[in-house]
Amino acid sequence: MDQGVKRIMLAGVGGQGILLASRILTSGLLKAGFDVKSSEVHGMAQRGGSVVTQLSYGKKVYSPISGAGAVDLLVTLEKLEALRYVHFLKKNGSLLMNAKEIPSLPVLIGAAEYPADIEERLSSYPISLYTIDADREAEKLGNLKVMNVVLLGAMVKLAGLSELVDWPSVVAESVKPAYREINLKAFTAGQNLV
Repeated sequence: MDQGVKRIMLAGVGGQGILLASRILTSGLLKAGFDVKSSEVHGMAQRGGSVVTQLSYGKKVYSPISGAGAVDLLVTLEKLEALRYVHFLKKNGSLLMNAKEIPSLPVLIGAAEYPADIEERLSSYPISLYTIDADREAEKLGNLKVMNVVLLGAMVKLAGLSELVDWPSVVAESVKPAYREINLKAFTAGQNLV
């Protein structure tokens, strides 16, 4: 295993903005002087399927891909994705979970039920669980689409990365000028949730 390498996984469903959050995170870590490798898996993203990004950073990184039990921090933009990917966390790893529930197609057509006991099931793992309502924060800002940046702000703080780089500049450089102000507010709102 690489010495000093930290591993982060972001998981959600298509359309939640995981790829943007991953790009902002990667950009900030590169500016902080880390070697960074990332990998994206889109799956059936356009149809509400899982989207996963794995990212590793450190002095020297050889691969972004982490197996089960190797991830330091898992960030999920939807609750069921937390249950789906929690086994990737290492013992005493951290899970930052958005409180959002997005019913899958089988749930929508009545062929399955959305699990009502996700938090209870997650509590059986030797991890630290942090749940925030990023959607509510984004709604307060007037744009649900910045929920991913709310979670990014919370994640940066939770991972102890806040002081490494000027994150507001990184966020501003990563989004279109018309969306800079709201994304900066979303990032700050996320930082204040942790």
